[in-house]
Amino acid sequence: MKRLCVLAVMCVVALGMSHAAMAEEELSPYGTSKTDLHEYPTIDAVFDANYTEPKDLNMLYAFVKNTMKPLKGKMVVVTHGPEVRVFAKENYVRYQGIADKMKELSDAGVEFRMCHNALRAAGYKADDFHGFVTVVPAGFPEIAYLQSKGYQYINPLPYSPRDVRYLDHPELKKD
Repeated sequence: MKRLCVLAVMCVVALGMSHAAMAEEELSPYGTSKTDLHEYPTIDAVFDANYTEPKDLNMLYAFVKNTMKPLKGKMVVVTHGPEVRVFAKENYVRYQGIADKMKELSDAGVEFRMCHNALRAAGYKADDFHGFVTVVPAGFPEIAYLQSKGYQYINPLPYSPRDVRYLDHPELKKD
C-alpha cells in the first residue's frame, strides 16, 4: 500500500511537471533569448530631432543620455521641427524644465545645431535662441554632412518603452 501511494505521488508530480513544461513550451516555442552585454567602440552619433510636442524633448533627453555613455563619441542633436520653440529665449519660463535638460546635455558635450530654414519658417531669427544652440543653414543637409564625416544617424522617435509590458499583462505590475 505504501508503495502504491509513493507511486501515485510520483505520477502526480510528473504530470504536474509535464503540464508546466508543456505550458512553458507553448508560451515560448522559440526558446529563450541570449544575452550579449558587450562594450561598444567609440562611435559619433547625430540625433534627428523633429517633434510636434515640446514635451517629447524629454524623451530625446533620455535617448541621448542612454546613448552617449556607452558610445563615448561626439553627440550632435540637429533640431528642425516645431520643438525649436523650446530653445527660444522668449519661451524660457514656459519650457524651463526642458530647456534646462537640453543645457545639461550641452554641458556634458552634446552639440545642438538648429536648422535656419526651420527657425525662419517658425517666425524666429537666429539670435532668438539660447547660447548653447548653433544655427546651421539647413537641418537635413547638416545631418547628411555629419554622416559623411562618420557620424551614425539616430532617429529617436518619442515613444517610451516604459511599462509597455503591462499593457498586455496589467496583473504583473507591482504597485
